[in-house]
Amino acid sequence: MPRDSREQARERLSALAPVPTDGTTAARHVEQDASLIGRLLAAAGEQGHQGQAPGVMPAHVGAALGLFEGMREQLDRLETQVVIEARRRGMDWRQIAQLQGLNSSQAASQRYQRLMTRLEEIRQGVR
Repeated sequence: MPRDSREQARERLSALAPVPTDGTTAARHVEQDASLIGRLLAAAGEQGHQGQAPGVMPAHVGAALGLFEGMREQLDRLETQVVIEARRRGMDWRQIAQLQGLNSSQAASQRYQRLMTRLEEIRQGVR
């Protein structure tokens, strides 16, 4: 999705409802983890070309790496829920594919099926 479209989507969704403050939703967890990773990268970027940034330790970088799998799982859950909602609201696979930046309705349907399979494997402890 082009940057302008992302900004338009953010604005449209921001007008829908206030940001939850309880911190318990999957989206909130992803947002918090992404923010922490961004702060780590900003601190690491302050190092310039002079070596390592003060205060950024290998353990911090390792902790950031450890967040990604959980974020992927939460994003998969969120994407699945949004696709289900889109279908409930009458959107066809062609529309969903276009909004996801995919080339065909078949690609969107297959992506949804892969997400569902992955989430089921996680639930069963296979992954």
